Amino acid sequence: MTAIIPTILASDFDGVICDGMVEYFEVAWRTYCQIWTPKKQIPSDALASKFYSLRPVIETGWEMPVLIKAVVEEIPEEKIFKDWLNITQKILADYNLKSSDIAFTLDKIRDEWIATDLEDWMSLHRFYPGVVDRIRNIITSGTQLYIVTTKEGRFAQKLLQKEGIELPREVIFGKEAKRPKYEILRELKQKAGGSQVSMWFIEDRLNTLQLVKQQSDLEDVQLFLADWGYNTPSERLIAHNEPRISLLSLGQYVQDFSKWG
Repeated sequence: MTAIIPTILASDFDGVICDGMVEYFEVAWRTYCQIWTPKKQIPSDALASKFYSLRPVIETGWEMPVLIKAVVEEIPEEKIFKDWLNITQKILADYNLKSSDIAFTLDKIRDEWIATDLEDWMSLHRFYPGVVDRIRNIITSGTQLYIVTTKEGRFAQKLLQKEGIELPREVIFGKEAKRPKYEILRELKQKAGGSQVSMWFIEDRLNTLQLVKQQSDLEDVQLFLADWGYNTPSERLIAHNEPRISLLSLGQYVQDFSKWG
C-alpha cells in the first residue's frame, strides 16, 4: 500500500517540473544545421510541430538533431515511433556519423549559447502550471526532495533559482552523475535508512520506471509516470495497467500527496 507521505521524493526535471521543448528544438536545429548544412537555415513551424509530437522517442540528447533529419527525410511518424532505434542507426551509418560526435557538437553549441546569453537560453524553458508552488510546499514539508535528471545539474539549479526556488546543489543529480537513475535511487535510499524509508519516484519516461521496477532491492519504491510529460498514449496505457506504476495527472501532482494514489 502506498504511504500517504513519502520520506523521499525523487523527481525528474524535464517533462515533470520544467518543459524545455522549445529549447530542445532550437539547440537540435542549430546542431542539425552544423552537421548537415541545409540550404534553408530557418526551420518551418511544421518541422517544429512534428519534432514536438515525436519528442517522446528521444532517450538521449544526441538523438534530437537525428530526429530532425528523420523528419526532413519524410520518414513517416508511425515508423519513427515503432522503429526509432533502427532509424537512428541507419542515419548514423548513412552519413558516417558517431553518436558521441553529435553529442559533443550539441553540447558545445548549447554551452556556447549559455555562456553568451544565459537569459535567452533560460527564456525558452517554462515550468508546468502549479508546479513551482507545489515544489515550495514539498520543500517546507517533512519530505526530502531530490532532483534526478539527465539535464546538467547546474542548469536545473539555475532554472529553479530563476523561479525563486533554492535547492542545495547536493540534492540535484544531473547527467554529470554518469550513472543510471536506479543507481542514484539506490544510493539515496541506503543513505536515508534503507527499508525504513518511504521513497517515491516521479518520471515521465516509462522505460526509466521499468528499469527501476527490475531492481529487486527497489521493489518498495513507489513509481509514478507524469502523464503531462514526454510520453505517448500507448506508454500511458501501459502505466495505467501496470500495478507497480501509478499514472499521475498534473491536477493530482499539484495537490497533497494523499491525492497521488
